[in-house]
Amino acid sequence: MERIRVLRIIARMNVGGPAVQISGLMRGLNPEVFDQRLLTGFCAEDEQDFIDTQANDVTATRIRGLGRAINARDDARVIPELIKQIREFKPHIIHTHTAKAGVLGRAAAKAARSDAKLVHTFHGHLLHGYFSPGKTRIVATIEKMLAAKTDALVAVGPQVRDDLLEAGIGKPDQYEIIPPGLELGSVPERALARELLNEAGTQPLVSMIGRITKIKRPDRFADVASIMKKSHPEVRFLVAGAGDEEPTLATRITNEQLPISLLGWRSDIATILAASNLLVLTSDNEGTPLSLIQAAMAGIPVVATNVGSVKDVVLDGVTGILCPPEPQAIAKAIQELIDNPEQAEGMGRKAKKFAEERFGVARLVHDHETLYKKLLS
Repeated sequence: MERIRVLRIIARMNVGGPAVQISGLMRGLNPEVFDQRLLTGFCAEDEQDFIDTQANDVTATRIRGLGRAINARDDARVIPELIKQIREFKPHIIHTHTAKAGVLGRAAAKAARSDAKLVHTFHGHLLHGYFSPGKTRIVATIEKMLAAKTDALVAVGPQVRDDLLEAGIGKPDQYEIIPPGLELGSVPERALARELLNEAGTQPLVSMIGRITKIKRPDRFADVASIMKKSHPEVRFLVAGAGDEEPTLATRITNEQLPISLLGWRSDIATILAASNLLVLTSDNEGTPLSLIQAAMAGIPVVATNVGSVKDVVLDGVTGILCPPEPQAIAKAIQELIDNPEQAEGMGRKAKKFAEERFGVARLVHDHETLYKKLLS
C-alpha cells in the first residue's frame, strides 16, 4: 500500500511552539503509513535553531531565503525551489506552517499544478500585535485569498479560529481545532534543579520562558520584578530565552538592580521549571503558549495575562491565575501564590493532570492523522 506523502513547509525552525509541534509530528506519525518531508529555512542570528539544539533526530531540507525576513528578491527565489521539491516529492498533502511559509508554500503548490490537498496551520493570533494596522490589513487580504484555495485550516485554539473568521479568513467548515501537543521529559527534584542552575536555596523563583520580543512585553515583566522587589525582596526571577528586546531588558536590570537573571536560550526547560515556584507570562497576545503547557506538565502554576488563547491553557483560579495586562495585577497574583504555597501546590497538581490529558503529543499526532486521512478519503 502506498504511503501518504506529506510535505511540511515552515519558514524557520526557531525555538518556539511551531517547531515543537512539527518535531512531534515528524517523529510521531507512523512511518509505515506516512512519508514526510520537511522544508525549512535558516534562523536569524538572534534566534536559536530548534533542530540544531533540541531535535537533531529530525531531518529537514534547508532552503535559503525561506527564513524570518520578508524580502521580495529572496522570496521570489524560494518559490522555484519549492516548486521543484513539490514536483519531485509528489505529495498527497502539503501542510504549511506560519505566515510566510503559508504564502510561499501555497503559491508554489498552485504554480506546480499539484493536486495535493492544502493544509495551513495558524499557530497564533496572526492579526493582533505583530504588524502595523496597514500591514495587518494587507496580511488579512492575502490570507483571505489563500484560504479560498486551501482545503483545511488548522487553528491551535477556538479563539484563534474565531478571530480569523471575524476577519473574513476562511469559512467555519474549513477549520479544524488542533491544540498543541508535547512531551516535557524527565523533571528533576527541585533541590537538584536549583543546584544545576546555581540557584541553591529556598528563595521563591519565578520564571519566564520564551522570546524576548516586543509582543512578549519584557518591559512589563521588568515592571513586575520592580514591584516585587519592594514587597517581596526575597523573590528572584529567571528568563530563559533571547531576542531583539534583550539588550533593553538587560539595561533595565543593571540600572534598577532588578532581581532578574538572563539565562539565554536553554534546552533544559524541565530543569528550569522544576527549580521554579511558578511561571509568569506578560504578553500582549498569544496563540496557545507552549511554555504554559510545559509549566503545567511540570506541576507548577502560572500567572499570565488573559490574552489570546491563554484561557484555553490556564483554568483561572484552578491551574493558575489570569490577569489583565497590567503590572500591578500580575505582581498581586504572584504575591498571592508566593504567600500561599499550599494553594500554589494544589494548582500545580491540577495543572499537571489537565495538561497530560489535553496536550499530550500522542493526541496531537492522532488529530493530524485523522485530518489527513479525512481529506484524502
